[in-house]
Amino acid sequence: MADVLALVEARLRMTLGEPDARAAVTFLGTDRIEVLRFTGDGLVRYATLGMSARPMTDPTAVVADPERGPRAELVLSVRSGLADTDKALRPLAVLAASPQVEGLVVTPGASLDVGEPLWPGAPFTSVLVAEPGGLVGDLELDAPLDPVRFLPLLPMTANEAAWKRVRGADALQERWLAAGTDLRDPLRSGVGLD
Repeated sequence: MADVLALVEARLRMTLGEPDARAAVTFLGTDRIEVLRFTGDGLVRYATLGMSARPMTDPTAVVADPERGPRAELVLSVRSGLADTDKALRPLAVLAASPQVEGLVVTPGASLDVGEPLWPGAPFTSVLVAEPGGLVGDLELDAPLDPVRFLPLLPMTANEAAWKRVRGADALQERWLAAGTDLRDPLRSGVGLD
């Protein structure tokens, strides 16, 4: 079986092109997490590399299976040139390390919070994990390994995150859609909520 991370990076390059920057972060007791930056068409995309090296496991499981379990990487897309979004590299690495550090299984509809702005001046401290498959398709791995899913991240304001906790991810996404919210705008204000 080829190295999972080499396959993941190849999929990202095939889909998004060559990264123009990369940064690596290592947290005590965790594997190295890299964040790759891809630019083009007025967008900058940040993709984690390292989260999928091991499957995410339920923290209540008695024994962690080293092969089976969901695998994922995170992808954040924002309009370029409007804010210093490169400062999001460390928060993204923190989110990608959360399965190892906190025993989280990151799935679509989940909220992830870093407790500080995602980049300087950002009104966002958390993200909504969206459904995969739109930008970067799942990467199938040899059995018995689960495929790697590339999970889009949608930045949320504090009010949106609180509203989502009460109403759910689908309701928040419907509200964004109804308001015509540009979720790639790094300077956007929160959507109007009831």
